[in-house]
Amino acid sequence: MTEGRTHSSRRGLWIGTVVILIAVFFTARYAFRQRLSVRVVQAQRQTIVNTVSTNGHVEPVHPYQFYSPISTTVRAVYAQPGDHVPAGKLLVQLDDVEARARVASAESGVKSAQAALDAAMHNGTQAERQSAAAEVEQDQLTVDQAKSDVAALTRLAASGAAAPGEVLAARQRLASAEAALKAAQQSAHSRYSSDELSRFRAALADAQAALTAALQVEDQTRIVAPIAGTVYSIDAQPSEFVEQGKLVLEMADLKEERVRAYFDEPDIGRLALGQKATIRWDAKPGEQWHGHITRLPASVETYTTRIVGVVLITLDNPQAGLLPDTNVTVQVTTASQPNVLSIPREALHSESGGYHVFKVAGGELKRTPVTIGAPNLTQVPVLSGLSEGDWVATGSTNGEPLQQGIPIKVQR
Repeated sequence: MTEGRTHSSRRGLWIGTVVILIAVFFTARYAFRQRLSVRVVQAQRQTIVNTVSTNGHVEPVHPYQFYSPISTTVRAVYAQPGDHVPAGKLLVQLDDVEARARVASAESGVKSAQAALDAAMHNGTQAERQSAAAEVEQDQLTVDQAKSDVAALTRLAASGAAAPGEVLAARQRLASAEAALKAAQQSAHSRYSSDELSRFRAALADAQAALTAALQVEDQTRIVAPIAGTVYSIDAQPSEFVEQGKLVLEMADLKEERVRAYFDEPDIGRLALGQKATIRWDAKPGEQWHGHITRLPASVETYTTRIVGVVLITLDNPQAGLLPDTNVTVQVTTASQPNVLSIPREALHSESGGYHVFKVAGGELKRTPVTIGAPNLTQVPVLSGLSEGDWVATGSTNGEPLQQGIPIKVQR
């Protein structure tokens, strides 16, 4: 009997121990699950800056580019890339033999056209005018003789010594001679019509235009600095052959530079004239340049594999060593919100078109609706729903979702 009671007591002890262990396990598990470890931050006032970044290309505001006007050879080069040159300095001399030949031919064409117009305006050349005068004089003699014949035959016909037919024939010869005289006199005084004079004037204008073009080509064989500036590109060597239209030299005043920036289409709506820009160049990682937007895109275009709008940014400090034709990174400040209450973006949650945060209150999470302003990449401005100094959860340490009313353990 005693042995049975002892066995029963041991079994009860084991059962009680198991129950206690199970209770402890579930209690601990419950406490662990409910006391969620979370990271928290405090809502603080600060300045939130909104930016948009892209790539760009540096270029002078007023570049001067010089091309070979003809296919020729380079006679001499008097500058090197990087040279700062005064206005009027001869930079490159191309061989101008062909250009000078074209000028001579064009000058001859102008002289010929001018002579032709002068002759037309004076009713022909001197030889033509002399020939016309001789013809008028000869026709006048013929008319005088015809008149004398008519008078003589008329008298003879009155006395019966000449037939009426002879008088008629003489009068016909007179009429013909008078007509020839009239034609010769008209030709001597107005050989050319107004349409013919217009054609001569047009021919002279064409010849003068050809001469102007030839002189311009000849002038372009001497590449002279139009301003005081910096030569930043030369593609010519003495005795080298250059084709017509080849870019030979580029120069500009590098105190006036700008950046041609390529913004993706979704970002264009955030841009405005005057917005500040920061430019960085990989070749000088410790330096940066500043500028502002001076022209917005009028359309979008394809740039490599992107659809972009081209924005012009004028540099405020171009003399600080940013070279033309370099590729740079551009960051434009689209908005700046000073002294605004803000939280990190990871603390913000969205649902059904609204926003909320999980505020820490009394050792648990409280789902709190908020209204926000324009966020940047890391911070969100809070317009209502939170006060300065409030603590909000940014996430749990084990990846579990945040929930309303759950007890928490704060990790800062």
